[in-house]
Amino acid sequence: MADASSFRRGLSLFTALGADEVIAAGGIGVNRLAERLGMDKGQVSRMLRVLDDAGLVERDPETRTYRLGWGLFAMAARAGDRRLLELAPPVLLALVERTHERSHLAVLRGHEVVTVQTESPAARAVMTAGWVGRTIPVHNSSAGRALVLDHDSGELEELLDGEPFAVSGRGGPTSVRQLHERIVTARRLGYAVVDEEFEVGLIGVAAPVRDYRGRIVASLNISAPKFRLDGRLPDVVAAVTSAAAGLSRQLGGGAEPPTTGAAS
Repeated sequence: MADASSFRRGLSLFTALGADEVIAAGGIGVNRLAERLGMDKGQVSRMLRVLDDAGLVERDPETRTYRLGWGLFAMAARAGDRRLLELAPPVLLALVERTHERSHLAVLRGHEVVTVQTESPAARAVMTAGWVGRTIPVHNSSAGRALVLDHDSGELEELLDGEPFAVSGRGGPTSVRQLHERIVTARRLGYAVVDEEFEVGLIGVAAPVRDYRGRIVASLNISAPKFRLDGRLPDVVAAVTSAAAGLSRQLGGGAEPPTTGAAS
């Protein structure tokens, strides 16, 4: 029972340190934390020292206040990656059922996009190539643009420094400035559409997946021949954005499906 009680006290301490007002203030002192939890000051101080040694909390040397530590955030990030891969398959399958097209989950690794999961319809006469484990560029793929939807021009310059803007389709951007202009449009819409820029005859639709911090951790996308998507693009956009928002909510992102407008 004593161990269970200690564990509960530790959890209550993490909850208190994670409160919005504590995070906004940059931390909280031992006295206030003890009062907030209804615990003995000495007991709270000892627990904080143990957690500080483990890197799960950290103490500001000037204000002597405590806040959640980077070790805890690193653990949460690793758990989030695993959770993303566990939660994505049924979302991808549902997207396939709704659109009758192959769906993909992609992540950003350096300056390239890596597809980590794919689900396919039971039967299709014409399918796009499988991309699991392979890399594609950021600049002319819908998945890539969704992954950098929050990047400003300076961040794009840094990300793509020295990388060639290869032309594999038609009408794609040939500079960071042109890419940024298209990302600004995609950001306003909440999704990215690439029409034959990656490959002639291919359309891609992608939306970002956000974690509990609101950061983009992946993108969901549909890529299919233009002749199949042209007449039903609004429906596909709605399906992709809804699926990405749903996966974001499961990751704690709380994202709502964006209002879909005309594709660009």
